[in-house]
Amino acid sequence: MKSFAAATLLLATLAEVAQGHYIFQYLTANGVKGGKYQNVRTNTNNNSPVTSLSSNDLRCNVGANTGGSTTTVSVAAGSSVSFTADQAVYHQGPVSFYLTKVDNAATADGSTDWAKIKEIGPSFSGGSAKWDMSTTYSVAIPSCVSPGEYLLRIEQLGIHNPGSPPQFYISCAQIKVTGGGSKTLSPSVKIPGHVKSSDSGYTANIYSPDFKSYVVPGPKVATC
Repeated sequence: MKSFAAATLLLATLAEVAQGHYIFQYLTANGVKGGKYQNVRTNTNNNSPVTSLSSNDLRCNVGANTGGSTTTVSVAAGSSVSFTADQAVYHQGPVSFYLTKVDNAATADGSTDWAKIKEIGPSFSGGSAKWDMSTTYSVAIPSCVSPGEYLLRIEQLGIHNPGSPPQFYISCAQIKVTGGGSKTLSPSVKIPGHVKSSDSGYTANIYSPDFKSYVVPGPKVATC
């Protein structure tokens, strides 16, 4: 009986842990929400995070270094697109969006230069931080970028467990930008390498009474 009770408790604990994770599976473009993994690359680690700063899996997630059956959707420069997860983000931490131009979105492995185009950190009020823990996050494609195919990447960094490696929840969408200009976004970075272990936003203890400001890790938001 004790063994059965222990096994039941273990299964319940594992289920709770699994429910605490999430994965971005949908892209809304041109006002239309695509199907599950229609325009977002499928990963092979379910909703588990990436935790190694030196892993190529930081680009688009585990098993998502090529597009597979993912389709590429056309979006106008300057328009807004959104990523939606299977459930609301559960772990405190920032959200960032990155963009890289590629020759072919279906086959690109993410080794090209990435530019951060948006970041969402916490707001502070009354000595406490409030994080945007949503199901859907939106970003505008910069109107100045040149037309062509791109990988659009969302990164939510869970820093809820100080002392343990922060957790990257990542997905990449395949898009073809129409219109736009002829500019290159700057600064640009390689992934991995965009976040350093010394970044204050990577090592922050969100439960410390001194946690009164925050810098999202990674490069500055790029401009044209």
